[in-house]
Amino acid sequence: MSDRGPEGITPRTMNTGQGREATLSMSANGSPRILVLWAEESSPNLGVAVLARGSRDLLLRAFPDADFTFANYGARPPQVPWGRPRSLLRERVLPRYGMQGYFRSFDLVWDTRSGDSFTDIYGLGRHLTMSTVHEMARQAGARMVMAPQTIGPFATRRGRLLASRTLKRSELVVARDPESAQAAAGLGRAPDLTTADLVFAIDQPSPAPRRDVLLNVSGLLWHENPHVSAEGYRRVVRETLDLLRAEGREVSLLAHVLDTPNPDNDVPAIRALADEVEGDVEVIVPEDLDSVRATIAGANALIGSRMHACLNALSVGVPAVPLAYSRKFAPLLHSVGWTTGFDLRTDDLETLPQKVVVATEALDPAEAEAAAAKGRASLDAVLDLLRSSPRVTS
Repeated sequence: MSDRGPEGITPRTMNTGQGREATLSMSANGSPRILVLWAEESSPNLGVAVLARGSRDLLLRAFPDADFTFANYGARPPQVPWGRPRSLLRERVLPRYGMQGYFRSFDLVWDTRSGDSFTDIYGLGRHLTMSTVHEMARQAGARMVMAPQTIGPFATRRGRLLASRTLKRSELVVARDPESAQAAAGLGRAPDLTTADLVFAIDQPSPAPRRDVLLNVSGLLWHENPHVSAEGYRRVVRETLDLLRAEGREVSLLAHVLDTPNPDNDVPAIRALADEVEGDVEVIVPEDLDSVRATIAGANALIGSRMHACLNALSVGVPAVPLAYSRKFAPLLHSVGWTTGFDLRTDDLETLPQKVVVATEALDPAEAEAAAAKGRASLDAVLDLLRSSPRVTS
């Protein structure tokens, strides 16, 4: 398969930082077309929306006139039949929808994998579908970049083989924490960079009116789930809320995954918690990513079970107390120097509410500002890499 781009596209050279050269094509009119995979700003999961906005804000600094297209499960392009991997393979061999021409029309494909889906722990099917889309785009001659994301874990041999091929077929690989970098190296393709999460690339919001403590309650953990005890989790957030209010703190309940038919959204959970406690408690259901970031920016502190709720807080300089439910939390937070937090899988749930309250009282806004600055600086290295090649002429 030829790697030559479509008519009117001029190749440019991009130094990948590992001695390899990657050809980044640019449209003849000088405006690069960028496809962002597995993220969309309109997603009700505001963590996915973070990836889309962070990708856009970051890449616009390298390519100010870029034209963006976002593709995700809720926004699938008709040219790419990814319902099942075999549908993608059939389209590759017997084209009906123009998939390869669609991929070839982009100058850069920025593969986010929804931040943490480059793994087989969510099922081999999801990993296979995403990896097949990546492979089809690569075969079309698209320039493939694995955006800052979690890499691994991979529990199956097939999952590891798929991941290794994807990494080796990517012209740039960016891990978002040291453990992910180590996982990539173990698969035979060390990352070109290790940075913070894309949330630190998002432009700063104007803060909403001042609030004290935001408590983000996860609908994923509120119901039976494979991560933690749902009953134990409900008890932790309920007792944490009661203890904070007993200490005189004003607490607002915050959704970070908005209302959808999917039962793991946060809205029913925060409303159920509000109904259980004595007295009135504010329930905040943001309209979108902008409104949640503005709300968080106006708070004194956030306690969150959604990782991107915590990262949104740190990225705007608001201290956070994460309640982790997976291995992705700690490495990502530690990479920007943030060590405050707890793990719902390993910490004693009986004593955890009191520890959360003590940690909340000890939060230092200056440390959150330092984490935000460190995260932003780490992503500047991505810009340096993307800018390292000469400007294209048509």
